[in-house]
Amino acid sequence: MATAPVLTPRADDFPRWYQDLIAKAELADNGPVRGTMVIRPYGYGLWERMQAEMDARIKETGAQNAYFPLLIPQSYLTREADHVEGFAPELAVVTHGGGKELEEPAVVRPTSEMIINASFSKWVQSYRDLPLLINQWANVVRWELRPRLFLRTTEFLWQEGHTAHATREDARDFASRIHRRVYEDFMVDVLAMDVVAGRKTARERFAGAVNTLTLEGMMGDGKALQMATSHELGQNFARAFNTSYLSKDGTQELVWQTSWGSTTRMIGALVMMHGDDDGLRVPPRLAQVQAVVLAVKDDEAVLAKAHELGARLKAAGIRVRVDDRTDVPFGRRAVDWELKGVPVRVEIGPRDLGNGTAMLARRIPGGKEPVALDALADLLPKVLEDDQALLLRQARERRASRTADVSTVEEAVEAATAGGWARIPWATLGEEGEARLADHAVTVRCLVAEDGSVPEDGDAPGNVAIVARAY
Repeated sequence: MATAPVLTPRADDFPRWYQDLIAKAELADNGPVRGTMVIRPYGYGLWERMQAEMDARIKETGAQNAYFPLLIPQSYLTREADHVEGFAPELAVVTHGGGKELEEPAVVRPTSEMIINASFSKWVQSYRDLPLLINQWANVVRWELRPRLFLRTTEFLWQEGHTAHATREDARDFASRIHRRVYEDFMVDVLAMDVVAGRKTARERFAGAVNTLTLEGMMGDGKALQMATSHELGQNFARAFNTSYLSKDGTQELVWQTSWGSTTRMIGALVMMHGDDDGLRVPPRLAQVQAVVLAVKDDEAVLAKAHELGARLKAAGIRVRVDDRTDVPFGRRAVDWELKGVPVRVEIGPRDLGNGTAMLARRIPGGKEPVALDALADLLPKVLEDDQALLLRQARERRASRTADVSTVEEAVEAATAGGWARIPWATLGEEGEARLADHAVTVRCLVAEDGSVPEDGDAPGNVAIVARAY
């Protein structure tokens, strides 16, 4: 019988529980430079699955992958004032290379609007070159003063998309398409995450953007986490780099642009939204290992049946691993897989084999039951889909139960500091109220329309502010 893993209970100390789980599930370690991280194979496997799912969705929009330099001439960042001001405190600057002082310092990219626009200004000549849709998978560096693995690290992995369009409407529509059809679809459909799609206020939007669209998720402690963002950049960067094109009418016009990104922060979100006191719970559609077949004892017939069953489950389209490490105690192995959040364990021992059954342990709802060996290949796909749906349902129920409708700043602060979210009319809150929230470390996570949709105008009547404390 598996014993419970030693994790700090979430109710006692949520940040400590998070750090315990990251370490014991072997997701990541701290790197040697403060704020950096080593992503371990199990954690990186989650990122690879996320990459594959998002990359397919991104390519469906027509975007193509490319790669741009890590080092950016410092002078590039001075071309767009809001952008450089927004990133200045986080910059890492290289002043020496090859044993010599550089003629011009180079900035380690905090984001790539500047270096990509330098290329766009060369690549775009005519309306025939538009839209130009580019994505890159890369690392970035933002010097982090209060690091936390996956959530805030000096170096992290991400994808960043950058596009150029002939019209404002085309850019706006593309930013929205990425927001809903790439990011929201992926998070809901694959990560089983409950997210609120909304619009950032002017105070919270991306430096240099004219509009930022966001997806916000409620974590297990009631705090909010920004999951992914999509920005309308207007013509700010096009003007700075003279990224222009010859229109059909023969006039020279500046392009309209977007940028959008998601990061390894999603692994941290996965832990905090779905994890419990026994460890991680990985959504089956994401899991690199959906089912693990455990041989309980070093028995020749048991081992043979475990491998046979593993092959059958693999043929049925299930991502499976056979754990035949019988030199490691069974209880320890069961606890390890529980910590890692593998959706299903199939445990086979001599007694099970004699009965023609295996013990089926479901990580997400919990519990065990004996199942006929011959039925597993047909049963597991449905079990995995049921458990995928359960995770999403639990996340939605948490947010609904911990969100309060309020009418004053004081009530919004009270709801947020009590470990929940608040909804307050934006007309009631406004920029002055938003500033008052900041005095209590509470922010407007996003604005939504009265019906819950994404508003086209931040000041539209009926807009509602989603208010919370955030990571």
